[in-house]
Amino acid sequence: MVQIPDFSFEEAALARGLTRIAGVDEVGRGPLCGPVTAAAVVLDPARIPDGLNDSKKLSAKRRADLAGQIMESADWCVAHASVEEIDEINIYHAAHLAMCRAVAGLAQKPDHVLVDGNRVPRDLGLSAEPIVKGDARSLSIAAASILAKEARDLLMVDLAQQYPGYGWERNAGYPTKDHLQALLDLGVTPVHRRSFKPVHNILCQAKSVTP
Repeated sequence: MVQIPDFSFEEAALARGLTRIAGVDEVGRGPLCGPVTAAAVVLDPARIPDGLNDSKKLSAKRRADLAGQIMESADWCVAHASVEEIDEINIYHAAHLAMCRAVAGLAQKPDHVLVDGNRVPRDLGLSAEPIVKGDARSLSIAAASILAKEARDLLMVDLAQQYPGYGWERNAGYPTKDHLQALLDLGVTPVHRRSFKPVHNILCQAKSVTP
């Protein structure tokens, strides 16, 4: 059975007397470079765009169209954790940091947060619940996944122009065959995550062969 996100988690929270329900999701845990990006969205129940779904299930054109509709109709914020923060505190904690920043950046503080995943960020400081595969189950998290994916992909296209040859406009920094080959041929850039094994290994090899 194909799962389509709905408003049931939000409605359950509203029934408990909570009035502003945010969904939060992140993208960019797997890439070898660039920040990890999160988005938080509080949907207006009267103006929910049609067709919201897990960003991975949408075409680029459909995702961009829905992102525009979400930004027009909802309270939203996109935030990042930098490459330096990823290397310092690890990708798991950096993803949670980006989530906390996105929620904190909303125009109005939410009463309750629906978090994609199996854990609530420890520093969120708000009423919250984790939802496994939340981007396929909750409309608010699906909306957040769309904004986060759209924002990070656009950022990687911009970085691809600054550091050509790695194919980031196509692979968004994920360890594809062409990206790994470019790492070997062109070396490590300032926006590569040095704590990630393929990047770390290349830096170690370079150090070992340098006289």
